[in-house]
Amino acid sequence: MYNSKITGLGKYVPENVVTNDDLKEWMETSDEWIQERTGIKERRWIDPKTSDDTTSIMGAKAAEIAIERAGLTKDDIDFIVFATLSPDMYFPGGGVRVQEILEMDTIGAIDVRNQCSGFVYGLSVADQFIKTGMYKHVLVIGSENHSGGLERSTRGRNVTVIFGDGAGAAVLSREEDNSKGILSTHLHSEGKYAKELALEGPSTGRWVDAIMEENDPDDVSYYPYMNGQFVFKHAVVRFSEAIVEGLQANNLQKEDIDMLIPHQANLRIAQFIQKKFRLSDDQVYNNIMRYGNTTAASIPIALTEAWEEGKIKEGDNVVLAAFGSGFTWGSAIIKW
Repeated sequence: MYNSKITGLGKYVPENVVTNDDLKEWMETSDEWIQERTGIKERRWIDPKTSDDTTSIMGAKAAEIAIERAGLTKDDIDFIVFATLSPDMYFPGGGVRVQEILEMDTIGAIDVRNQCSGFVYGLSVADQFIKTGMYKHVLVIGSENHSGGLERSTRGRNVTVIFGDGAGAAVLSREEDNSKGILSTHLHSEGKYAKELALEGPSTGRWVDAIMEENDPDDVSYYPYMNGQFVFKHAVVRFSEAIVEGLQANNLQKEDIDMLIPHQANLRIAQFIQKKFRLSDDQVYNNIMRYGNTTAASIPIALTEAWEEGKIKEGDNVVLAAFGSGFTWGSAIIKW
């Protein structure tokens, strides 16, 4: 039985910066209002007038960096796991688009649709492929293009101010030393709360022709919906549970955490978890203030930046934790 080890990391975000003050062009809001509730100061949104970026293109750009940093070439990659809630097309998914963009061999590619938990789920999938010996190098990508599907109005501001665009990627490679790499992953779901954070249409349950026929100006089912307070209350509980579960599985204590990378959902959630586990600022990495919530991309972007800044060193215990739509949540415990 092998372990899998992260050997390369990469990120990509659009050049277009949208500040909280910029949002006042579309809605009644303020920098103070947004920062107080979310901790966000700015985010990156694709500008279709100046950029050809899509979910898949951003994912491919992040992947190229991760592959190079792993000391590999695209021909060394055996499989692609692509996590997103915002693929370029309804189908096919983003994984095959990355295979095409990077001109890779006809390797397998799957999409993981677990939204904010997508990268942790994707990491777990890739880890299992490597642990069983099926593959040696697996590319895991989290990428999101939120900006094109947000309601840019006062009615939609509670959701719209939160989300940003971007991509992060990691290369997982075979590691024969079982004391290193991904030690364990832990995944959960609770579907009875699916509609508390969802985008219901268009979908197979409500196709475009039905929406157009009804022509209801108050219908917002094709925009993301979030019951903010409800999600927040569940998130702080599930985040904690997932972290504790991972630590216990590896006979670790909270004092053993060298770096916690939480999904960047809301700075207030991350601060709550930090306080609960009595972690210092040096033990938790947050960048939501710069990028907003990039859903499946948030953990790999933050992980990449933490590594680039020298905040993660060999031998460190790194914990990844996420919670989001589904509800789904999970954690990964890594010996760097």
